Amino acid sequence: MSAHVLDRPAYSALTGRQSHLAVHHGGALRMDPDFGLFAGTVDESPESLADLGALTRARGTVGLIEPSAPPPVPGTEVVSSAVCLQMVAERVAPAWDVAFDMLSLGDADAAEMLALATLTKPGPFFARTHQLGDFIGVRVDGRLAAMAGERMRPDGYTEASGVCVHPDHRGKGYAARLLREVTAKILARGEKAFLHSYADNKTAIGLYESLGYRGRREVVFTILAAV
Repeated sequence: MSAHVLDRPAYSALTGRQSHLAVHHGGALRMDPDFGLFAGTVDESPESLADLGALTRARGTVGLIEPSAPPPVPGTEVVSSAVCLQMVAERVAPAWDVAFDMLSLGDADAAEMLALATLTKPGPFFARTHQLGDFIGVRVDGRLAAMAGERMRPDGYTEASGVCVHPDHRGKGYAARLLREVTAKILARGEKAFLHSYADNKTAIGLYESLGYRGRREVVFTILAAV
């Protein structure tokens, strides 16, 4: 199995700083389903894969982010599999003036955050995903129009995630400015920021590069469901 913490970011996070969120079954573990679907195994032995299958049947659909697609996992089926570009930022583009206020988001905003993520599908987002890290957003006429925040936390890194904008408010620079702010806060803590983009999403990758992110490697995001 790979040695760098970002090669297996979900496993690294759930055996490191976010181990308190992990649900274990033998050689497999997953994030508490209220927070996310990310999972991993100690290795790719038949025993660990069987444990992952049992965990999926017991606790629901899981998502793996690994250097390659996993071997067949007993008792599951592949819902989707996609190549993603993992990108890392060690510095961020300079701030620029904006004509909107960015607000901290928390438990009081949870229902709106989940509704926005469900509508726009920035990636897996569940009832308590917003508690994985700091989230910020933009409100227009009192309603949540855009947000961005933090998700997985392997040692020395924090993932920028949950970047989404309501369809009625796209094209106003919300996504770029929010992501820039999230990234800057991560770097200010002495960590490096990382994120994932579908490898064929050139528009998103171009945006991330303009903010200071650089491609590190390709990984495979696989979602498994019980059968």
